[in-house]
Amino acid sequence: MMPAARSAPDKRASGFTLIELLVVVVIMAIISAMILLSFGILGDDRALQQQARRLSSLLELATDEAVMQGRDFGLEFMQTGYRFVELDPAFNQWHEVTDDDLLRPRQLEEGMEFELHLEDRPVSLANEARNTEVDDESEDRNQDGYLPHVLILSSGEVTPFNLRLVRWADRSEVLLEMTLTGEIEITTNEQTTL
Repeated sequence: MMPAARSAPDKRASGFTLIELLVVVVIMAIISAMILLSFGILGDDRALQQQARRLSSLLELATDEAVMQGRDFGLEFMQTGYRFVELDPAFNQWHEVTDDDLLRPRQLEEGMEFELHLEDRPVSLANEARNTEVDDESEDRNQDGYLPHVLILSSGEVTPFNLRLVRWADRSEVLLEMTLTGEIEITTNEQTTL
């Protein structure tokens, strides 16, 4: 018998064409870009959550200090920041906390804002902190004077509120709620944490 004649290998079946390789490279580039962008977005969501957790921790600290030291604190929100104030009982007047570095005024990151609701009503927030000084000629110094949005009393009571931390660029938000029972709840789109 005669050995079978070998046919020449088919050149098309031996590898990928240049066009096929380019298509694969483009698809991989698109997938890589989507992954990198999603990491950036997740990182920003973490920044919102970090701001909410920081404020929650500072509220707990201020509440503990109020109870342990018999001091009354307040919390004032601005559109892009917040500050703690303390009541001077001798003059019945609020002053910014200056002797505690942890309760210093804070600003949100660029592009983030607060939306505050007290008793389910929206509160219009100023761009800057309000003046805590009151005219000395006023009979009741607190009648027309300054009062913070949230009271943190020496009895341990805290004004209930809903605070929404919003980043308008991508409409991401985190809700921080002080409940009637004095618990702080942080709610994101995905979960609730205490």
